[in-house]
Amino acid sequence: MLVATTETIAGKRVVATLGIARGNTIRARHVGKDIVAGLRNLVGGEIHEFTKLVSESREQALDRMIEDAARLGADAVVGVRFTTSVLMGGAAELLAVGTAVKLADA
Repeated sequence: MLVATTETIAGKRVVATLGIARGNTIRARHVGKDIVAGLRNLVGGEIHEFTKLVSESREQALDRMIEDAARLGADAVVGVRFTTSVLMGGAAELLAVGTAVKLADA
């Protein structure tokens, strides 16, 4: 499945718009990792524990969006965007959303 942040795919044309494809995940931080991250925050630098958490969440949300698009019968998802929101202390949602489309050669 083709996935793009653009509204078009080079060499293809959109022949049908099937609807919104979305995938999300909600993750909570681990207390032990919070302590390590807090210590790293004191000395500066990248907080690898949070980078890994966000990266894994993004991939899971993307995979779920692709599954949703496949369920709609899509060839591609265009206009893909990611958004995050804090649901409560220590837990956040990552959402991937785009438009599921059918394609044909240009």
